[in-house]
Amino acid sequence: MTELLRTNDAVLITAIEALLKGAGIECMIADRHMSVLEGSLGVLPRRVLVADDEADKAKRLLTEAGLGHAIA
Repeated sequence: MTELLRTNDAVLITAIEALLKGAGIECMIADRHMSVLEGSLGVLPRRVLVADDEADKAKRLLTEAGLGHAIA
């Protein structure tokens, strides 16, 4: 798995997840349920992961969508 980005921005994660899904790219949001440990403060970043063979396609998609600044 390749990490595309790491962020606390839930809206950004939702937008990226929708873009990837729309393009047929499977993704996994790691650390999504860490709020149990942090008390729902949103302090711990979530990670967007894609399969290694889809990473270049996903990065290109995010760049074309104007979200290239978020890529790790």
